[in-house]
Amino acid sequence: MRELWKLFKIFFKVGLFTFGGGYAMLPLLKAEVVDKRKYLSEEELLDLYSIGQCTPGIIAVNVATFIGYNQAKIKGAIAATLGMIVPSVVIITLIASVLKNFMDNRYVVYAFYGIRICVVALILNIIYDLAKKNLRSVYNVVIFLGAIGLLVGVNISAVLLVVLAGCVALGVGEIKRRLIK
Repeated sequence: MRELWKLFKIFFKVGLFTFGGGYAMLPLLKAEVVDKRKYLSEEELLDLYSIGQCTPGIIAVNVATFIGYNQAKIKGAIAATLGMIVPSVVIITLIASVLKNFMDNRYVVYAFYGIRICVVALILNIIYDLAKKNLRSVYNVVIFLGAIGLLVGVNISAVLLVVLAGCVALGVGEIKRRLIK
């Protein structure tokens, strides 16, 4: 029971202090489950993010569910998922009940501009960290640039892009394996 409560609190905290969705929560989640608690390695967290992107639903909730399951099976998945969604439900309910009265207030508008810019900075920071750790070979850089090109040029679905990148990596891995033999 103590482990379930710990999972709930971890994800409640992440859910409470995350603005901007699943990608914006990555720095806080990394700090909690990789750096502080050592539940996962950074690579494992990135793998879960990839899977969370491809599965139906909200990335943040998917990742919380996966990590909770990894720590305490079904009960852990439930505890982590509830921890992640409870703050959002409470905050959205409170904001929805009063925001309509304040949406024309210039200070509220300015605050939202600032929050959005901060979320962009958080996302760029995590992109920088991920790039530093993962773009260490020509092969990885080519896949990265191809993915960027498809996202920008073709506007391909993120799910299809992840599946495509996985298939390319499998194909290249198989070619390397055959060449080594």
